[in-house]
Amino acid sequence: MTLRVVIADDHPIYREGVARSLSEDAGIQVVGQGQDADQAVELAERQQPDLILLDISMPGGGGISALSRIMALPKPPRVAMLTASEEDDDVMQALKAGAQGYILKGVGARELISLVKDIGAGGSYVSPTLAARILNAMRAPKSTNPLEDLSKREEDILRLVAEGKSNKEVGLTLDLQEKTVKHYMTAILQKLHVRNRTEAALIAREHLRK
Repeated sequence: MTLRVVIADDHPIYREGVARSLSEDAGIQVVGQGQDADQAVELAERQQPDLILLDISMPGGGGISALSRIMALPKPPRVAMLTASEEDDDVMQALKAGAQGYILKGVGARELISLVKDIGAGGSYVSPTLAARILNAMRAPKSTNPLEDLSKREEDILRLVAEGKSNKEVGLTLDLQEKTVKHYMTAILQKLHVRNRTEAALIAREHLRK
């Protein structure tokens, strides 16, 4: 059975190189490539792949935003981050948002093919250099700040919402499409466990860093 894969990365040379490497294996078919978060979500809906590889740093809100939106689809595919970021916050946010894998970009082609097949078949993976740090972070005392799970972009959006700006005004300020801001707000409300932007704004005014 062929594993259908989508790759989303804003660096075309790297993205196309990954696609070529994966396509060398007869058991993998690359069915789409995207360069930003919006394209990643659109490809997930249209192509219905078995697995999506997402970079953390991409236009349109980044890979974590795309991951949250993909996980909210009726039948989400499996997702693995393929990124250069070794930041603990990025790893934790990706895993909490539903990623089944976190692969660092230094991985070789043969190992990447093996990992893609394993994750696509139901396995999970975190790069060994990160695993111990993540375990320690998970064992650390929990913060009382309800905003701790927000990404930097989500925090920026929430700060503007707390100032009374509409989605359109937030988009103009941060150079985002209004629909992208709406997607972010959906994720923010879910993470804060609130029903609407008014409740989110109240929490923001109390806990956002000045």
